[in-house]
Amino acid sequence: MNQTFSESIRRSLPAGLAGQDQPLPGASGAALSPAELAWELQNTLDPTAVLGRFSRVIQMAFPHDGFTYDHPGLRLHVSQGRVSRHSCTYNLALKGLDLGELRLMRGRKFREQDLAQLETMLPGLVFPLRNALLYRQAVEASRTDPLTGVQNRTALEHLLTRELASFERGGEPVALLVVDLDHFKHVNDTLGHSAGDRVLKAVTGCLVGATRASDMVFRSGGEEFVILMRVANPADGVRAAERVRMALEHCAAVQDSAPGHHVTGSIGLAFARRRETALELFDRADKAMYVAKRNGRNRVEVASA
Repeated sequence: MNQTFSESIRRSLPAGLAGQDQPLPGASGAALSPAELAWELQNTLDPTAVLGRFSRVIQMAFPHDGFTYDHPGLRLHVSQGRVSRHSCTYNLALKGLDLGELRLMRGRKFREQDLAQLETMLPGLVFPLRNALLYRQAVEASRTDPLTGVQNRTALEHLLTRELASFERGGEPVALLVVDLDHFKHVNDTLGHSAGDRVLKAVTGCLVGATRASDMVFRSGGEEFVILMRVANPADGVRAAERVRMALEHCAAVQDSAPGHHVTGSIGLAFARRRETALELFDRADKAMYVAKRNGRNRVEVASA
């Protein structure tokens, strides 16, 4: 029994339904075959939009108050409408591909004929949802650094532009940290590139551990990392940058990955200005990082306001 709802029904989508093309019963004026329903959903590759449209299109045939959807593998959660007393849950799959878990909710109990009705409509969802999930997966792969698993320069450009737009609308101040490892070329030259890769992976774990869940860590290329965060004030940003610097200097995993070397990082910190572009903000943080290099490395330098 699900503790959130007084009744929680779990069912599996019957095998073979994806090939059916019969009209949906009992939805006078709104009956759609699975193929027609799939056609209604195919005009977007956004999983959230696909699920929301599915909920709206089936509303006459299968009244419900809201739904939730989860795909842990893609870190995707969607919730629309309101939480209600009763729920039915389906684990969706197509040809062995996990498509996530869909839960629909409403105030009155689900009758067997209601669930049978829903199960004639679900095949119209699976193909558009699969296409949207595969597209999302491809986009995420294009924005992920294959060595470290964090986001790459492409993702940084996209998300930094988004964060600056939020800042312009009155959101929290934005801070950008450019972190460049000191003497990393010497690590590669003496220990080899495999050791260098191990250092980069260890540094990634250190940076993620030294930042908040809401902060975003990127590998922008080579031995350079970028951290994007929202801060309440400049002092908080400086403290965060110093915390990152110290974490690198004292992280056992990082130091153990490069025997005979003391791995540190030089950090440039810049705070977003009004009407500043993403490139302008990055350039200021990058220049501050080079100032940190010139001033002795393993330090934080703040870009001029």
